[in-house]
Amino acid sequence: MKEKHTEPKADRFRERSTEDERLLERVEDLHAMGMDAWRVFRIMGEFVEGFEEMSEIGPAVSIFGSARASPDTDMYQECVDTARLLGKAGFAIITGGGPGMMEAANRGAKAGGATSVGCNIELPFEQESNDFIDVSIDFRYFFVRKTMFVKYAEAFVIFPGGFGTMDELFESLTLIQTHKVRHFPVVLFGSEYWGGLLDWLRGTMVAEGKITQEDLDMIFVTNDAVAARDHIVTGYQKRIAMRDGTPLMDKKNPG
Repeated sequence: MKEKHTEPKADRFRERSTEDERLLERVEDLHAMGMDAWRVFRIMGEFVEGFEEMSEIGPAVSIFGSARASPDTDMYQECVDTARLLGKAGFAIITGGGPGMMEAANRGAKAGGATSVGCNIELPFEQESNDFIDVSIDFRYFFVRKTMFVKYAEAFVIFPGGFGTMDELFESLTLIQTHKVRHFPVVLFGSEYWGGLLDWLRGTMVAEGKITQEDLDMIFVTNDAVAARDHIVTGYQKRIAMRDGTPLMDKKNPG
């Protein structure tokens, strides 16, 4: 039998470049510079498509977490329960559209009768959309996708994850700290997982004056789906009251 040659995973990934990679490449010749200029129209089109697709989903919560989370774990089920409760409270659920915690959140949205949104991203390796999505949008550029996560969400819930999850967490905290967004609840789910990070933020960043304790207080840490739901509903009520004095949403009672 002929031996099958398997290329290293990293080499296989390098065979296919992404739009983000091409955008961020340094160019020197005039032709490539011209290609960069025209790429602006593709970026603009991606924003337009995202705005059109998501403009009618109503109040929503973006939920993040590891794509590598297994459905047979307790945290996966906690994510399903949190999304289900938020869905029953009247929030659409937005995720990255992939497996793991994203699948759990979209599954919970469907169970709660809420609109389930998946914002998938082009990667060197294919990321399959999960089976629990009502509105699916594919993005080439991370920064366009991240804009959708923030623009159409009333809160973030961050489940255990890796670099991408950390990126989304600190993006939201930076926007709040700099007053680019206001009254935006950020929930960290899983005190054991996030404990070391929070200890470092408190013991190093706050201690050295790089951030303040008030900055750290932007984060709500919980291990309870009901507490996460209640914190987000309260934050949304305050935001609406400050904006125009109307009540939360009479669509459904939290339950």
